[in-house]
Amino acid sequence: MKLLFVHGTKIKEDSNGVYYTGGSYSQSIWNRYLSISSQLSIIARKDPIIYESEYARRNFNYYNKEKIYLVEIPNLVSSIKTFFNIQIHKAKKEKIKEAVLNNDCIIARLPSSNGNIAISMARKYNKPYLIELVGCPWDALWNHSWKGKLVAPFMWYATKKAVKNAPYVLYVSSNFLQKRYPNNFNNISCSDVDLQPVKQDVLDQRLEKIKNMNKNKPLVLCTIANVDVKYKRQDLVIKAISELNIQGYNFEYRLVGGGNTNHLQSIAEKYGVVDKVIFEGSVPHEKVFDYLDDIDIYIQPSDAESHGRVILEAMSRGCPCIGSSTGGIPELIDASFIFKRRNVNELIDILAGFDKEKMIKQAKRNFEFSKGYAKEIIETRRNEFFKEFAESVRNS
Repeated sequence: MKLLFVHGTKIKEDSNGVYYTGGSYSQSIWNRYLSISSQLSIIARKDPIIYESEYARRNFNYYNKEKIYLVEIPNLVSSIKTFFNIQIHKAKKEKIKEAVLNNDCIIARLPSSNGNIAISMARKYNKPYLIELVGCPWDALWNHSWKGKLVAPFMWYATKKAVKNAPYVLYVSSNFLQKRYPNNFNNISCSDVDLQPVKQDVLDQRLEKIKNMNKNKPLVLCTIANVDVKYKRQDLVIKAISELNIQGYNFEYRLVGGGNTNHLQSIAEKYGVVDKVIFEGSVPHEKVFDYLDDIDIYIQPSDAESHGRVILEAMSRGCPCIGSSTGGIPELIDASFIFKRRNVNELIDILAGFDKEKMIKQAKRNFEFSKGYAKEIIETRRNEFFKEFAESVRNS
């Protein structure tokens, strides 16, 4: 069975011509689709930057050209000129159409303009398809910029329409996306988190770490997200620790993620906490779990977050967690540690109220909660759904 995967994937290339992918697109992700196909193709655009080989190996995920066929499409976001070039848009649409026709079925990850085009083509040419709904386009675009606000209603409508009558839909949330983008046919809730084995010694080490805390060392907070995506709202945490440290607390904030740090750096300078705000840059996914073991509290202050994969990763390491009342975050975190979106004062109150007893209680609660998202549970659930889809393709 020939399978086409469609999302906003970007291929990076090093100086030796080796391909890589960024973000969460590791080989383990591609193996999900290879397990139900004899040939896997992906729609992607290539990053025009040629990276040094050592840098690429350290920061990106290796992409196996021999196993995964690349269908390259034009990069419309490279400049304003290309974005408004009708001919380039037509060329992209034709490339996606050709790929849809050349494959037996499609898995489209939404929200994605590429995915919306592929689904439209799949319907037109009677190709079986499955949707993975991994985010809310309204929240992401509306909270992104004024340009995002212009696009948000169109992407919201396109996503809602695509999901409603799709034959198969996989939601990464438990309730949030299902309510906003309902489906009339076959669907499941299945997180895209990829946890390491949840072992008791991880919790034991966390509890020992909490018991040994003292006022001479800062309480380390952390957020893992791109630092130049404003709707991730790391600025709220910077403002909160500024006020708390003035009151005599000792908080340090570590920001893990790629992107330009200038905006958040200027906020740290304005609020007098430059020495307490540490930009760690990108951390390869396989090292994230070790990194989480070194922090004290994980915070997700976002204006848009459909599920919160990193929250679950932090929970699996016994981290007490705090989050905003956005999207699927309240599905994961204890209600007492949810603050109203953009409300710095509520965040300050939660942080000020933390003591060893609360941290121990939350560490235990979060660790146990994460067991429901153990790799074997999630993979079994997803694989069964994919196999059901594949069987329907073979019988069609």
